[in-house]
Order: sequence, then C-alpha cells, then structure tokens
Amino acid sequence: MKRLALVVLAVGVACSPDQSKNGTSSATPAAQRSGSVDLTGAGATFPYPLYSKWFADYAAKTGVKINYQSIGSGGGIRQLSEGTVDFGASDSPMSDDEISKAKGPVLHFPTVLGAVAVTYNVPEVTAQLKLTGPVLADIFTGKIKKWNDAQIATLNAGVKLPSTDILVVHRSDGSGTTFVFTDYLSSVSKTWAVSPGRGKEVPWPVGLGGKGNEGVAGQIKQTPGGIGYVELAYAKQNNLPFALIQNAAGKFVAPSSAGATAAAASVAAKLPANTDYRLSIVNAAGADAYPISSFTWILVYEQQADSVKAKKLIDFLRWALADGESQATSLDYAPLPASMSTQLQARLNTIKIGTTK
Repeated sequence: MKRLALVVLAVGVACSPDQSKNGTSSATPAAQRSGSVDLTGAGATFPYPLYSKWFADYAAKTGVKINYQSIGSGGGIRQLSEGTVDFGASDSPMSDDEISKAKGPVLHFPTVLGAVAVTYNVPEVTAQLKLTGPVLADIFTGKIKKWNDAQIATLNAGVKLPSTDILVVHRSDGSGTTFVFTDYLSSVSKTWAVSPGRGKEVPWPVGLGGKGNEGVAGQIKQTPGGIGYVELAYAKQNNLPFALIQNAAGKFVAPSSAGATAAAASVAAKLPANTDYRLSIVNAAGADAYPISSFTWILVYEQQADSVKAKKLIDFLRWALADGESQATSLDYAPLPASMSTQLQARLNTIKIGTTK
C-alpha cells in the first residue's frame, strides 16, 4: 500500500482524484480545485496506479496537467460517449453498439498489459492455493460453498482447508476488470458463458459488491473467507494472497507482468497494421501465459474538434507509448510488445484534427 500512497502523493493536485481511506473519490477532484487542467479523462481503476505516475511525470516534464477520475471502465465509456472528457479509459473494448452511440468513431489505444489476480482471505491457509477456471466458475455461481469443498481439496493436496463459508466479492460498478474476469470464465466454462456470461456488469448469482478495484480489495481484506478478483497491483499493495491459476497448457501460474506478456506475445506477432486493437488474450496458449490477462485501453475520438487539446492528447500518448512503457513493470504491469508500440505510434497519425463539414 505504501507504493500506491507514494505514487498518489507524487501526482499531488495536478491530476489524481482525492482518494479517501476506503478508496472512494471525493465529489470535486483536487486537480479541478487547484486551477487549470489541460486534459480530462475518466475510466478504469485497473491501470490507475500507473496512470497516476504517468500523469505526474508528464506534468513535471511538460507542464501539461491531466485530471483523471478513476471511476471504472463503464463510467469512462459513458463520459467519453457523452463528450464530458477528452479521453476515456477501459479494460474492456467498446462494443460496436457502444461505439455507434458515441459522438463519432472511437480509436482504441492499448497502453499496457495487466493481470487480474484471484485473491482471498483464508487466515488458516498459508500455502498458495491452486484453482482452475471451472472451479472458479462454480465458486462465483455459488455451487461451491465451503473452502474445504472436494474440488478445491483435490487441487490442493496436503493443504488443510477450513470448513468455513466462501464469501464471494465482486465489483458493484461497471468494470473492465469484471469484463476480463468474466471473459475468462466464459472461455473455460460453457455454463458460465450462457449465464451470467461476459460483460462489464453481469447478474452475479451470489456475493457482495465493492466499488472499484480498491473497494473489492478492501472488502476481501476485511472479510475472512472472502474471495474476489482485482488487478494484481491492488492485491500486492493490500498484502493479499492470490491463487495460482491453471492455464491453457495445464500449468498453474501466478499473476505477473511476465505472465501477461507471455499471454500477449503470440497475439501481437500476428497483428495486421490496420487492426482496431479490440483484442482478448484470456486463456492464451503458452506454458508461461497467465490466463486472466488483458490489455487496458485509452479511448479517443478519431475526429478531434479542439486542435489545442488534440495536440496535447496526441503528444501525451506518444510519450506514454515511448517513455511511459518503461515504468510499467515496476508497478506490476507489463509493457506492450515493441512491435505493437511502433504500430500505435503510427496510428496516432490517423487522428483527425478540426471540425468536419
């Protein structure tokens, strides 16, 4: 937790929403109270620790202040669609239907890769638990109710499991992290794919809701018997254990930046130059691939009416794809493959500046 606190402190009033002790934002972001803001964005909590550092470093380097509200991917897509922010951020790509309801064509720019960790609070267990996709699906539908259930025990031979209840914690807001997690469960469980299915919001059969990655991590930390899903940095910063998940190759792997990179490697090598980058890499092939991995995206309008803001936004994205990528690993994210970064730099040239006639 100390690392995140230092990151947020470094951002200061220039670009981060005020975070209370329970991880919620105050009504008026500090950047708005402090004076001029050059760009505004909103969306995913998944990359917030990294984006906070990026915005602070970029402000120190260029003087350009970026106010980012960490409100969840669904909120970011909504605010971009309504035109109330200069860019959105999401861990789930916009659907064709969502793009059709926006004020114009939207471009997706992957920024980094991240891993969604399955974290838990079972004080009696000190060994790192092993879980599979089908077992996770049964836990999150409420079919598996106890920590010493036979399916969990079989995967964790030799580990003494308590007979306590499993308490599921999930996101209460529209969330890209939820999309990644449910995308994974849908890929490994035919039953889950039918219902609840994949999405930023799904009809959870059981469990408690928490707002943002911060809220879910906090809820699990306070709930013995709890299990949930958060971006890896939040699990580490809250000193929460996380499970080893069986990947498509049959290997149990821990969430890590290296595992996310391995998941993206085969996909990135085959990308055409004109792809729209709305890609899923869950349950990817490869012995080292972590199966609940994803890109996270910054969303911008292809047509930019404000030429001054457009230049600042493009300049920031060029910096992020070049210099910002080097900061990813230190905060438990994975940098984009070099070939993809090069393609995205070229794609920035397709953003159109000026009003259309």
